Amino acid sequence: MNGACLNFENPIEDAVSRIQFAPQSNNLLISSWDSNLRLYDVDSSVLRLEAPAPSQVALLDCCFQSESVGFTAASDGSIIRYDLHSGTNDAVGNHQDIATCVEYSIETCQAISAGLDKKVMSWDIRLANPLALFTNLGAEIESISVSGFDLMVAVGTAVNIYDLRNFERAVDLKESSMDVGIKCVASVPYARGYAIGSVDGRVAVEISNPLNLNSTKYTFRCHPKTKNGKAHLVSVNDIAFNPLVGGTFVTGDNEGHVTAWDAQSKRKLHEFPRYPNSVASLSYNHVGQLLAVASSYTYQEANEMEVAPQIFIQNMDDSYIGYSPEVSSRK
Repeated sequence: MNGACLNFENPIEDAVSRIQFAPQSNNLLISSWDSNLRLYDVDSSVLRLEAPAPSQVALLDCCFQSESVGFTAASDGSIIRYDLHSGTNDAVGNHQDIATCVEYSIETCQAISAGLDKKVMSWDIRLANPLALFTNLGAEIESISVSGFDLMVAVGTAVNIYDLRNFERAVDLKESSMDVGIKCVASVPYARGYAIGSVDGRVAVEISNPLNLNSTKYTFRCHPKTKNGKAHLVSVNDIAFNPLVGGTFVTGDNEGHVTAWDAQSKRKLHEFPRYPNSVASLSYNHVGQLLAVASSYTYQEANEMEVAPQIFIQNMDDSYIGYSPEVSSRK
C-alpha cells in the first residue's frame, strides 16, 4: 500500500514542485507549477488554503517560517511571503533569473534563496524591507538545505557549506565522489552532515558524528535499474531525513520509487510499492511518524506520464523507521 491519497475538490493542475510539513503540526505546504500555494490539514483531510501567486508564475519551492507564515520561490525570480491564515502575500525580494530554492533558518530569522542567476541570497525578514546579502557561486543552483547555522548548497558536483552567521564565504567545500551533477541535497538534522542525490541514481552520505570520533562517508547506487540488460540511470529527486530517529532517511526517484535507508548500518530498511508517477518531493512530519510523497511529473524527461499529480501520506511504523543506537530519539 502507498498510503492515503489526499483529496482535492479542485485538483492540482500542474506539476507539484515541493511539499513540506509544518514545524509543529500535520499541515502540509504544497507549491506547484499551477501558480498556487496550498495548505492541507492532513489530520482533518481539509484544504485550509489555496493562495494564488501575485502573477501567473510557476512556484518551484516552498517552506515554512512558522505555522502561520510561508515562503515560495517562483519562476520570475521572486521570493514571496504568505500569511497562511488569510492568503495575503508580499514580495521579499527578487533573483535576476528563475528562483529555484527557498529555505528558512529559525536560528538567524533569515529566508535563504537560490536560483539560476548563480546566487545564494539571504533575507533578514525581521526588517520591513528585507535587505539581501548574496554570494555568487558561478553556477546555477538547483538545491539547498538548512540545518541549524549550516547552509548546504549543491553546485555542480560539489557541496558548499556556509555558516549563516558569516555569509561572506563558504566554510567548507566538499567535492563529491560522483562525476555527475547533484540533483538534491538534504542536511542531517542530528549532526553536521548531508546526503546528496545525483542525476544518475546515486546517493552520497557524509556525516560527522558528535558522539564519537567516527565519521560516516560513502556512496552507493540508490535505485539500480536495468532495461534490456543495460544499466538504466534514474535521477534521485529528493531525500528526507527522519527528524527524530537518527540515521534514517528516504529517497525518491524519477521513476516513482521510494526507499527507506539506515545511514549508519548502510542498509535498506524498506522499499515502498512504486508510485504512479515520478517522486517530486518527500517530507516527514515533525515527529517522524508520517511521510508525505508527491507523485508528479517533473519536466525532466520528454516521456514522463502527464497524469494528474497526487500526494500520498504514509504511516511510518517501526519496520520503516529503523533505529541507530548511536543517536537517541529526541522525545
